[in-house]
Amino acid sequence: MSRRAVEERTTSETKIRVEVDLDGTGQHAIATPIGFLTHMVEQLSRHGSFDLEVEAEGDLHIDGHHTTEDLGFTLGRAFATALGDKKGIRRYGDATLPMDEACITCALDLSGRPFFVYRVPMPKARVGDFDSELSEVFFEAFARGAQMNLHLHLLAGENLHHIIEISFKAFARALRVATELDPRQTGIPSTKGSLKD
Repeated sequence: MSRRAVEERTTSETKIRVEVDLDGTGQHAIATPIGFLTHMVEQLSRHGSFDLEVEAEGDLHIDGHHTTEDLGFTLGRAFATALGDKKGIRRYGDATLPMDEACITCALDLSGRPFFVYRVPMPKARVGDFDSELSEVFFEAFARGAQMNLHLHLLAGENLHHIIEISFKAFARALRVATELDPRQTGIPSTKGSLKD
């Protein structure tokens, strides 16, 4: 069973193309106009073992918000499409990961009902060419696109680069668990029989 998808989004602000293979090995080719965002999406592929191809363009003469949000949303839609009816998946995933002084807990549910909780307090600052508040924008858009329940909580941390990077890594690990096929699960993991809404 192929669990691959291609999603595209073109607006007056952005042009995004995403290709994902949920059963990959972490191979990736990521091209965005924001260097730090490119690095973070590479973490998603590498630590989730998802094969990802991403091409993103956006109106950076304004700022990085539209590009980051639309990329998060399009990635989320690609994952939702690749999951299909979600038959046989684990559905839930969580990870608590450290990076030096920073530590993040991520928990998620591929429930078909988008909900987002972000308890990662950070000052508004820049990490390279990336505004720190765009981390929250990316994750909220991904949760909306994928129709998932997503919680991120900061347990410790001071360095902005570390906090944001370990957020992406914890998200990747939790998403890997949730999207995995469970050999003990033969149907859709819900008493309702559906994970669409």
